[in-house]
Amino acid sequence: MRKFEVVSPYEPSGDQGQAIDRLSEGFLRGDRYQTLKGVTGSGKTFTMAKIIERVQRPTLIISHNKTLSAQLYREFKSFFPKNAVEYFVSYYDYYQPEAYVPARDLYIEKDAAVNKEIDNLRIKATYSLMERRDVIVVATVSCIYGLGMPDLYKEMRVHVSKGELFDIRKFELAVNSIQYQRNDMVLERGNFRVRGDTIEIFPPYMETDSAYRIELDFDEIARIKRFNVLNRDVEEDLDELFIYPSKHFVVPHSELVSATERIEKELEERLEVLNAQGKLLEAERLKTRTTYDIEMMKEMGYCSGIENYSAPIAGRNPGDPPATLLHYFPDDFLCMIDEAHVSVPQIGAMYEGDRSRKQNLVDFGFRLPSALDNRPLKFAEFEKKLNQVIYVTATPRKEEIAQSTQVVEQIIRPTGLLDPIVHIRPSEGQMEDIYKEVQERVKKGERSLILTLTKKMAEDLTDYLLGLRMKVKYIHSEIDTFERVEILKSLRTGEIDVLIGINLLREGIDLPEVSFIAILDADKIGFLRSVTSLIQIIGRAARNENGTVVMYADVITPAIKEAVGETRRRREIQEKYNEEHGITPHTVSKAVQDILVRAQKDGEENAQIDVNILQNSANLFDAKQRKKVIDALKKEMADYAERLEYEQAAAIRDHILEIERTYGKKN
Repeated sequence: MRKFEVVSPYEPSGDQGQAIDRLSEGFLRGDRYQTLKGVTGSGKTFTMAKIIERVQRPTLIISHNKTLSAQLYREFKSFFPKNAVEYFVSYYDYYQPEAYVPARDLYIEKDAAVNKEIDNLRIKATYSLMERRDVIVVATVSCIYGLGMPDLYKEMRVHVSKGELFDIRKFELAVNSIQYQRNDMVLERGNFRVRGDTIEIFPPYMETDSAYRIELDFDEIARIKRFNVLNRDVEEDLDELFIYPSKHFVVPHSELVSATERIEKELEERLEVLNAQGKLLEAERLKTRTTYDIEMMKEMGYCSGIENYSAPIAGRNPGDPPATLLHYFPDDFLCMIDEAHVSVPQIGAMYEGDRSRKQNLVDFGFRLPSALDNRPLKFAEFEKKLNQVIYVTATPRKEEIAQSTQVVEQIIRPTGLLDPIVHIRPSEGQMEDIYKEVQERVKKGERSLILTLTKKMAEDLTDYLLGLRMKVKYIHSEIDTFERVEILKSLRTGEIDVLIGINLLREGIDLPEVSFIAILDADKIGFLRSVTSLIQIIGRAARNENGTVVMYADVITPAIKEAVGETRRRREIQEKYNEEHGITPHTVSKAVQDILVRAQKDGEENAQIDVNILQNSANLFDAKQRKKVIDALKKEMADYAERLEYEQAAAIRDHILEIERTYGKKN
């Protein structure tokens, strides 16, 4: 069995070592909940990697959005090149869920575009969990949504071995039943082809462009090879081969027949209820739709919206939780929840939001009651399925602290940098004070952030500072993904000196050039000025040796008092450590160039992923949102053209034309 092995030129430094030791020991003695309370820039990801190496358990890492998940995935891939590091996020580029709005008598049909590449990565994650234990899966909260049953997924795999008798017709029926398509012309993922005495099959879960070739000697399997699809080179000779399903939702025909009988029975019972309530229109609507779906399943083995019948297909009782990614993990797995103060509440909110939408569909005859069981896990069900958990966050909530047997702090940064100095000043004369502070930073070649409470204030303040001939821009939710990246890059390179925003935490990027942060209306009560938010904001200045934060407030709120007190406590510990070890903190001056080069490389490799993230949050039927997507695509197309990568530019151009044909032009 392969062991987890971290490959890195670095060794644990600062207080990373004690965090790794204490959390690993806690896990091995059976502590169910622990918390890693690590400050910004303390190397929490490296600590997580070393804990995995120490405990040697399959690991699920949950993050609260796709962008941060992608960053974690790349980091863990670099830490564990010899192990299976997988990526499991929502595979929708665009998703409009099925819904009914009674007040307007408006039915909205489900509309979705599946990203095939991400779908393949999801299948690869479950395949790895079936085949090995040295697996790390980086996932979003999509991991709590229904997935095919793991027992059935494993049971339906097709096995072939060298020397056995082979019937091509039986093999074809077997792989067809697990969603592989025959294509004798082109060998693509999820396809197979037959050429005389040679069968080639390309599973979607293969990490590289590898497929399998089965060579026959009359009716006997003579050779099984893994080969490269592009250059046809043989990579490995095998004695046996397991071919796993091409999709997660696979059901044997016999079980599908039984499922349609259960669906028919549920339909009869539901029609009686609706007719008894005098809902004749709803009853007829439900009968027509469900009868059609049953006929499709009987004839084709599939129907549109088949996931709504997942409970009767799986034979689950009403209210039973669906199988999810968590069910593919062995019982002794480790779960790490990154940015737990955001991720855990998000997990808890998924069920209610899904339930309220589907209840209308059931009440008004669009779906059977069993559709309610095609759902994410309830929070209690999620917790029950977990084995042992380590919460990872700089600002754990009271709930995480109360659950944890130990909260391990990681306060010392490997760079020796300290938490910033925090001042509290009155709001009167704040503009003049900010101008003076920013000008001092400009002279030193450093950058500044200003946080407001509203978009309008951010825009007005930008206009005011532009009038003072300062290089400044604002950023908020109406700025699209690509423009946000460009604005952040311009701040880092010095094209602008000041960035104004509301919640700059969401950008998820380190800004070592920022030495000054101004927090306006720091004494206002609310989420944006809570203890958690204030501590996270203060952490933005912790990448710079001259980091300073000024809160403009006329009242010292409990949130301000706690945030300032916690920052001072951390700074004192860091200063003492530096003094004892002879460390002089310095801003990492090369970080700008390194990160920009990496960002450019990631941009080239992941341009399509960035576009997908943007489209995932956009409703293309909305003209304003469609314009944003098309403008972003055109900018990406221009960037490719400037780099003389005309094939990629042409592909994006064709994608723009397809959007315009389907949804209309941007104006």
